[in-house]
Amino acid sequence: MKLLEKYINFIGEKISYLIPVMTLLMIVVIVSRYFFGIGRTDLQELVMYFHALIFLGCAGYVFNQDEHVRVDIFYRDSSQKYKNFINILLGIIFLLPVTLVIGFYSIELISMSWKIKEISTEAGGLAYVFIQKTFILLFPITLFIALVNQLIKIIWK
Repeated sequence: MKLLEKYINFIGEKISYLIPVMTLLMIVVIVSRYFFGIGRTDLQELVMYFHALIFLGCAGYVFNQDEHVRVDIFYRDSSQKYKNFINILLGIIFLLPVTLVIGFYSIELISMSWKIKEISTEAGGLAYVFIQKTFILLFPITLFIALVNQLIKIIWK
């Protein structure tokens, strides 16, 4: 149990260090475009790569920390026992199928992208679209591990 939590926390924390880097790159893109009239498609795409990595890689970490977005109208003031029941039930009904479907259907997309070594269609863009598409797998993997970790913590205290 602790191993799963450590893995999810490690991945989420390390990937979250890219947020200031992404912000600085975006500032460079804005300054170079609007003050110097120089378009930086490569840096714009790199910002998109970082954004994808942050969003997809930190999803499990955020879920593990119980900081994910949800509507707390009925959930907020409930007992811990009720919250655990809702988390287990909805995790199995919704999160588990979503992670399995995304993981299953993304494999073909990613493998095709690697086979053709997919590159950007933009002039001056990066030639590593296949790497960006690989980030898709982080989403179902980290969320699935975080769900298993949560189920272990709730069911087998």
